[in-house]
Parts: sequence; structure tokens; C-alpha cells
Amino acid sequence: MTGAPAGPRPPASGPPPVPFGARLAAAVAATGPLCLGIDPSAALLDAWGLPDDPSGLRRFALRCVEAVAGVLPAVKPQVAFFERHGAAGYAALEEVLAACRGAGLLAVADAKRGDIDSTAAAYGDAWVGSGPLAADAVTVHPYLGLDALRPLLDTAWATGRGVFVVVRSSNAEGRSVQEAVGSSGDTVADALLRQVAALNAARSEHPGSVGAVVGATLEPSAFPLASLGGPILAPGVGAQGATASDVAVRFAGCAAGTVLPSASRSVLAAGPSAAALRRAAASLRDEIAAGWA
Repeated sequence: MTGAPAGPRPPASGPPPVPFGARLAAAVAATGPLCLGIDPSAALLDAWGLPDDPSGLRRFALRCVEAVAGVLPAVKPQVAFFERHGAAGYAALEEVLAACRGAGLLAVADAKRGDIDSTAAAYGDAWVGSGPLAADAVTVHPYLGLDALRPLLDTAWATGRGVFVVVRSSNAEGRSVQEAVGSSGDTVADALLRQVAALNAARSEHPGSVGAVVGATLEPSAFPLASLGGPILAPGVGAQGATASDVAVRFAGCAAGTVLPSASRSVLAAGPSAAALRRAAASLRDEIAAGWA
């Protein structure tokens, strides 16, 4: 499969920006359904023969971008691995996000931010605004209340960027909170999915701006994911145990271009060669695509 640029970034002024959901669907159609997590942990840096410092971090992440440009629709830099290096780490992340823009790759900042009022607005400015850390989308935590994130969502709607709400994460430790049943009879996770669907229905002029993180390792819940009205980021493919077949079953019925399965270690283990990374990413991408065919 050959790729094409994911489309222009939202302009600071001029015509209304293209909503994130539309850009994601176009990118997936052009290249196939897989997002590469860029996770430059100390262990992976060492495995690639790179130093555990900002220079090694930068080389690792930029090699990932080089490897999958035109092969995958998106990458997902894990912000924690950059911020552990302080200001120099953030400078590397800015460079990586700029490289994604130049390569036509959508970038999902896996920052898992979440707060209220002016702090939520500040997170919006940082991650989905117009500053140097702005990505095409950002992951957020809703456990101060999804409505508390409205200032951040407002920024995403205005700029054509996206927000992925962590709803059903792929880690086992999240089960006790996410599967707790509330007074409505819904689990916490399903109640959040209904709120995300309501937000998308209310802002139909911005299709696909609010999505959800739903682990590919999890059996389907009661909420019909095909009615979410926004994209789904599905981590857990590869090293965490989810297979291409799992993806096809667990997200059956979802519209084309709305599900973005994500893999990290299973692809990154092929490095440090950019060519080997490209082959590993393309192989998993094609396996997932074939499962949906």
C-alpha cells in the first residue's frame, strides 16, 4: 500500500479547519489502519544502541517518523518518555511533531492530561492549540468529569484537532474503576462513551473531534461503539496481546477510518534499522487490514 500526506494542518485563520475525524479517515484510507506508538523507554534506547539522553531520544523518535511516513496514517508519541528528560526532552518532542507535519503523518500526543477550568484551557492551548507542542490529537483523562474538559474540547473544535478520552484502557489495573456500575446501571466506561457520543451529536459540524481510547485487548461492552460518532484509538495490539483478529471482532460495525489500532513494542523491536521498522509496521498494518476485509 502506498501513502499520501494526511492533509494540511488547521490554519490559524482563513477557512474553517478540516475536522480531525475527516483527516483521520482520509489518512487511514490512504495508508491502512495502524498507529505506531513512539515509546523511547530507557530499555528500547539501549536495545537500539542509543544513549538514554535527549540526543538518543531525538534520534529514536525521528527514525520512527522516517520509517513509517507514507506507510502508516499516524504515530503516537508517549509524552512521558520525553518529559523525563526535562526541557531538552520537550524540545525533542517539538522537533518530532514538526517532522510529522512535514512527513504528512498525523500525530497523537499520548499525554493523558485532564483538569478543570483555566487549567483545562491551558492544556488545550498546549496540546491542541497553535503552540509548538500542538499535535493533531491528544489523549485526556475524564475522571474529574468529562464536562470539566469543555475548555480543552472547545479549543480542539476551533482548531480542527482531536481529543481521545481514555474510557476503557488496555491495562488490567483499570478494570475496577472503568467497570464499576453507577446508579444509571451503566458501567463508568459505558456512561463515558454515551457522553462522548452526545458531544459528537451536539457538534455535528465538527465530526470526529471527540473520540475514545478503547483497548483492543478488551471484550466489547454494552455500548455500541459504531454509534460513538467519533474515532477510536485502540491500544494493545502486539506486545499486550491483542491480534488482528481481535481488532476485527471487537470493532466490527465501526465505520471505515474511525478505528486506529495502535502498536508499540512489537514493531519497535524491529529497530534500529528504519527499513526493518518499515517492514514490521507494513506487515502488521496489512494483517489488520486483511482482518477487516
